[in-house]
Amino acid sequence: MLDEYKSCKLCPWECGCNRFSEERGKCRCGAEAVVSDYMPHFGEEGCLVGNNGSGAIFFAHCPLSCVFCQTADMSQKGKGTSVSTVRLAEIMLWLESEGCHNLNLITPTHVIPSIVKALHHARKKGFSLPVVYNSGGYERVETLKRLEGLVDIYLPDFKFWKPETAEKLCGAGNYPEITRVAVKEMHRQVGDLVIDESTGLATGGLLVRHLVLPGYLDETRQILQFISQEISPETYVNVMGHYRPCWMAKSIVPINRNLTRAEFEAAVEAARAAGLYRLDKTHWHLYNLLFDDNGK
Repeated sequence: MLDEYKSCKLCPWECGCNRFSEERGKCRCGAEAVVSDYMPHFGEEGCLVGNNGSGAIFFAHCPLSCVFCQTADMSQKGKGTSVSTVRLAEIMLWLESEGCHNLNLITPTHVIPSIVKALHHARKKGFSLPVVYNSGGYERVETLKRLEGLVDIYLPDFKFWKPETAEKLCGAGNYPEITRVAVKEMHRQVGDLVIDESTGLATGGLLVRHLVLPGYLDETRQILQFISQEISPETYVNVMGHYRPCWMAKSIVPINRNLTRAEFEAAVEAARAAGLYRLDKTHWHLYNLLFDDNGK
């Protein structure tokens, strides 16, 4: 599978570059996965974190160029260490040994061949955690189809609805179209999110994240309506209110400020009006610390 790096078409950019050479595509990554960090992670949704944390592996580089990226050192600058597939498998096994409830692959799209090979290595040594595919939502359906049976929980973002907004804020005008199709494929594979009542932990299914952006509530409403009407009203959704202007966003209107309480509450109401009721509330109590305008 690593041969796919020779003419890479893993993500929707389909650059076709030879990543074994000096060629680099939109993701800026070579033919080895670059890991920025790995740990039992407690900052995710409660149904992923549980008592022992989600086993997060943060991959450097990204197919998108979001101007408000909160992890730009990793995703845009490529900060991290190149690892072999054997080393990646060792990390997976270590996370399981630490008691993590799942393997959380963060920004994995551009290194899928390395991940799949590492998973095979790890499973030969007894690795058995559920696999979480945690991405920006910008995925080729053809690539996703090859992950069927390997991924237990899909965790995509759905960032923008309008092509012009996507072009302005992440450099990919086709993001809305691509993500709509990708999320449908994810749901086809794993269905609605299933949570074990005895543990409160997700065991499989789709969990969609949407970060509410200042000044773009109209797009938030359309995204939430799409999820309810075109995916499933049973979709588990995390409407996120922690936006703050990071990376290059401080110079871009209207995202050059924190979200307000009123905007977040309007987004939550939009989700409910769309018929979505499985809303994650893990971090809602923390958003008050970030709202500007004294929480108005």
